[in-house]
Parts: sequence; structure tokens; C-alpha cells
Amino acid sequence: MIKKIKAVALQLPNIPKYERNLQMLLKHIDALDGSDLIVAPEVCLTDYDYKNIDEAVVFSQKAEELLKERIGRQILVLTVLSRHEDKYTNDAIVIHNHKVVHRQSKHKLFLLGEEDKHLEAGKQEDIKLFDIDGIKYGLLICFEVRFKELWRQLEGADVILIPSQWGLPRKKHLEVLSQALAIMNQCFVIVANSSKETMASSSAICSPSGGVAMDDMLEVIRGEIDFHLIKKMRRHIVMR
Repeated sequence: MIKKIKAVALQLPNIPKYERNLQMLLKHIDALDGSDLIVAPEVCLTDYDYKNIDEAVVFSQKAEELLKERIGRQILVLTVLSRHEDKYTNDAIVIHNHKVVHRQSKHKLFLLGEEDKHLEAGKQEDIKLFDIDGIKYGLLICFEVRFKELWRQLEGADVILIPSQWGLPRKKHLEVLSQALAIMNQCFVIVANSSKETMASSSAICSPSGGVAMDDMLEVIRGEIDFHLIKKMRRHIVMR
């Protein structure tokens, strides 16, 4: 297995200006050519633009094709609004080697944000581990990090990815939950949260030993995923 990888959590102010959001994402991808893993905030391309959801879906589809062309050896994680027949979903996509290697729809919709009035919930069984280059990944979308049964589903992951648009009033919740998940599941957790004025920021790279890289003033949070540390924690603190 790879010993270490360079990871980045993007902390971007996603707004309903699609092309501007895409160009900002592309700018960061170009600047982060030396990084191995990039996680972007939830619906970073279109925001939750429900009033223009069909337009958002079409733009997201075109952007996905462009991102697949752009992303080679790196791994890029983001969520996009999608349409399946007459239903809409918020889909997390993981792009690597010019293709989508993992896709899952948001299962736990945020009722306070009325997501359930616009989106169809994904299937819980789709929240599962997936492998890239011998590394086990798991993925939760924003609100899903609150549910302990989903933590259990991702036991054994080396890295858990959390694209998010988490509100400012519950900022501390995001920080505590993401750090606790890293410690409890003895893995690294990467949170990429929106930095809009109403959002919490708090993007972070959390280690299983309790270390945290976080800075609300930055658009790019950098960290190193050390797989030796994961093995060390699991060897010394046996969770069974």
C-alpha cells in the first residue's frame, strides 16, 4: 500500500453562479497538481439552486465530463445535482483516472433545509467502502455524519470523505463529529465545507490520533494521510 498521500479540503463559497464556481474549482485543481486527493464542498458547482434545478443538472453533467477529462492520477470528490427520470438527487462522485469510480446519492436529507421537498433520498446500502489503489475509502454527505449507524457501515475505511454545506449555527457540531469519527473509526476524515456567510467553514483533515488541520481563513486546507499512523492506532487500541 502507498505509505502517504497529500490531501486537500477545499473551502469555497459556492453560490448560484455556475460558471464562476466551476472556474474557481478548475483554478484550484491546476494549482494543486502535486496533491493526490482533493475534496470539494457539497454542490460546489451550482449550490442548492432549486428554482433552476433542471439548469443546474444540465450544467453539472457538462462539468462532470470536463472534470473527467481533467482528472488523471489525482482523486477529486464533489457532489452534483442529478436527475433520474422524474426525480432529483444530490450525488457524490469520485473521479480518478478520467472516470467516475464511485457514485452515491445523499441518503439522509436535511429536513430543516427542506431538501426532502426537492430531492429523492438515496439508498442506505449504497453507503459502503470502495477501493482506490489499495486504499479503502468511505463517503458521507454533510448531514449524514450525524448518524452513528452510518459510522458503523464505514468501519474499516482508511479515509472517510465528507463534502458538506453545513450551517454556521451548528459549526461546533461539525467540528466535534468529524474529529470523533476519525478517532472512533481509527481513520482519517476529510471535511470540505462551504465558506458562504451562512455556512460554518470548519473544513478539516482529521487524523485517528486526534490531530486536526483546520483554518477558516483559507480556501485550501492541506494535510498528509499517513497510513502507518492508521495501522499504529489500530494495533495499539484494539476496538473489539
